[in-house]
Amino acid sequence: MRTVIRRLLQEETGQDLVEYALLTSLIGFASAGVFPYIMNAIGNVYLTWETSVNGLWEPGDPLGSGS
Repeated sequence: MRTVIRRLLQEETGQDLVEYALLTSLIGFASAGVFPYIMNAIGNVYLTWETSVNGLWEPGDPLGSGS
């Protein structure tokens, strides 16, 4: 049993895989936590853009009465 534990502590063959898994999970949790804030910011920018663009165009009088 001691040889198995000693061998596991000395070998580094699976270390990279564990580090990449931890890094990926950290990035995943961070992006899941930040996503609502990014979604609100994008929504606000779109709403501002939509309001300003809709204010630029006014439909003409379809009857052409020229009032």
